[in-house]
Amino acid sequence: MAQIAQMTLEYPVELPLLLKTSRAEFEAEVRFLAAAKLYELGRISSGKAAQMAELPRVEFLIKLGQYGIPAVNLSGDEIQAEIDTALGRETAVRGQP
Repeated sequence: MAQIAQMTLEYPVELPLLLKTSRAEFEAEVRFLAAAKLYELGRISSGKAAQMAELPRVEFLIKLGQYGIPAVNLSGDEIQAEIDTALGRETAVRGQP
């Protein structure tokens, strides 16, 4: 199992109340949003992001949609390669016909 580090984040004590949530729910949301942003930027995998958010991977991917973040994080070239593979076509190597 991977080693886990811990980070402390300071926030105004009234913030969860202002957001109409409990302290635990607020902290879980902050954890999720940090993990989601790192995933969205392509800095970490969905598995690592789910681990950071303390959620099962499938639940993490579903929750991304609730925040308007695409669960599939592929470039245009990667999407085309996936389509070509699914259709049984060879994908041209970049820079070559």
